[in-house]
Amino acid sequence: MRALLFAFALVTGTLPLQAREEIVLGLSSDTVSINTNFDGSEILVFGAVKRDAPYPSDPRLQVIVTVAGPSEPVTVRRKEKRFGIWVNTDAVEIDSAPSFYAVSTSTLLGLSLSETEDVRHGISIPRAIRSVDAPHEITNSETFTQALIRIKSRDDQYQLNEGTVSVDEQTLFRTSIALPAALTEGDYQTRIFLTRGGEVISKYETSIYVRKVGLERWLFALSRERAFLYGLMSLAIAIAAGWGASAVFSMFRR
Repeated sequence: MRALLFAFALVTGTLPLQAREEIVLGLSSDTVSINTNFDGSEILVFGAVKRDAPYPSDPRLQVIVTVAGPSEPVTVRRKEKRFGIWVNTDAVEIDSAPSFYAVSTSTLLGLSLSETEDVRHGISIPRAIRSVDAPHEITNSETFTQALIRIKSRDDQYQLNEGTVSVDEQTLFRTSIALPAALTEGDYQTRIFLTRGGEVISKYETSIYVRKVGLERWLFALSRERAFLYGLMSLAIAIAAGWGASAVFSMFRR
């Protein structure tokens, strides 16, 4: 029995150690402040890979970074031209879609992530959107999801940035995420994935906090907590602006 255990230890001792790879992350800022002059921002994501053994040279390490804004239900409508005018026809309620979603990779997404791992972790843009049910009369509900992605991508609310993550010596990585001006307030979940051969070997999660400040914060709180007062104030500002424009126009006419 002792001879058998000794032989087993000898064999296992000659096997190469599987390096455990963990992420050490840094952010240029974990808070984005939205004020009246806010026209977008950029977050630098950087970090390193901590190992307890030499890393394998093949397959190469790949890094994927995702940033997701608060999710919410979205109604997507289809328009058709009837009798010379465009009208809404079919509509699909998408259960949950992030207000903002960015995916940055060190190579093509299809090369760094298998379909199985994408389903498991919900990394790609289509996998980040959850649409369960659709009206029975609509047989092509996936086209509504594609339309939402197309619209959001056009406004830079959805981004697929392939090959934008720099990986140095299979250890250091960095990338930047551009945040557009139209941001929803809330916590933006940031995830970093390490992959080899399409398989996720390590994952790290943190959050970026997007908050309104100053006048923007005050107006937002007023509209939610005292809607009637906010409506009266908006009406008064509109009347004052109209009166001021009329007075300026009359002065120029003289």
